[in-house]
Amino acid sequence: MAFGRFGGQAQGPQAEINMVPLIDVMLVLLVIFMLSAPLMTHAVRLSLPNAQSSATPPEPAKVELSLDAQGQLFWDGAQIPREQLGPRLQQLARQQPQPALHLRADQSTRYQALADIMAEASRQGVKQIGFISDPHPAP
Repeated sequence: MAFGRFGGQAQGPQAEINMVPLIDVMLVLLVIFMLSAPLMTHAVRLSLPNAQSSATPPEPAKVELSLDAQGQLFWDGAQIPREQLGPRLQQLARQQPQPALHLRADQSTRYQALADIMAEASRQGVKQIGFISDPHPAP
């Protein structure tokens, strides 16, 4: 773009800078750098040390205590009388590391029956109590 004076005579052509070739060169350089940048990240060859980690401790065992609709108790699938529940929970609480107690109850079981079992487990010293439910309930 040429600039001129107001109301005067033109004194000759003024030089303009043509930006198109400069932009072309810059775009070519940009493409070259973009293509060569990923190759430069792995240019340094290193011999990395191997890490030795300690073995992960095994997960503590779990005991599944089931309560059916009739109020019968099942300790890891085997039916037990109600009188054996206290001693078994006490034995469970003494183990190191203490296994987790997983409670599984029928959906028609009264809440009071489950609350009694939880209270007995707490009295005997069981620290980890979990509930098992059906992740896909029937419609």
